[in-house]
Amino acid sequence: QVQLMESGGGVVQAGGSLRLSCAVSGRAFSRYIMAWFRQAPAQEREFVAAISDNGVVTNVAGSVKGRFTISRDNDKNALYLQMNSLKPEDTAVYYCAADSQRRGLALSQSGYDYWGQGTQVTVSS
Repeated sequence: QVQLMESGGGVVQAGGSLRLSCAVSGRAFSRYIMAWFRQAPAQEREFVAAISDNGVVTNVAGSVKGRFTISRDNDKNALYLQMNSLKPEDTAVYYCAADSQRRGLALSQSGYDYWGQGTQVTVSS
């Protein structure tokens, strides 16, 4: 069973930065397509960013484009989300997700097999 664990969340003022990390167990990480999603209170979980297995191709949601960067280190089994110029509307629980079937950089939750427990990001105004 693949396990994902997010870290790096916290409270930050608007305009600040945070870097989220996701540690993934097992030996197949370099074959997974990975993604970040987020869920704000009383809202549906939404796509934030995805990255190909080799890290060459990325897809970032329009709402965070230019502010957030997704990256990965296959030697460390790690996924990252660098978040800059944070806004109060970025407040949410952030989840990392893995697609072990390589279906493409899916924007839907259904495109991912494994999920972490989430890390809270709170941006104060």
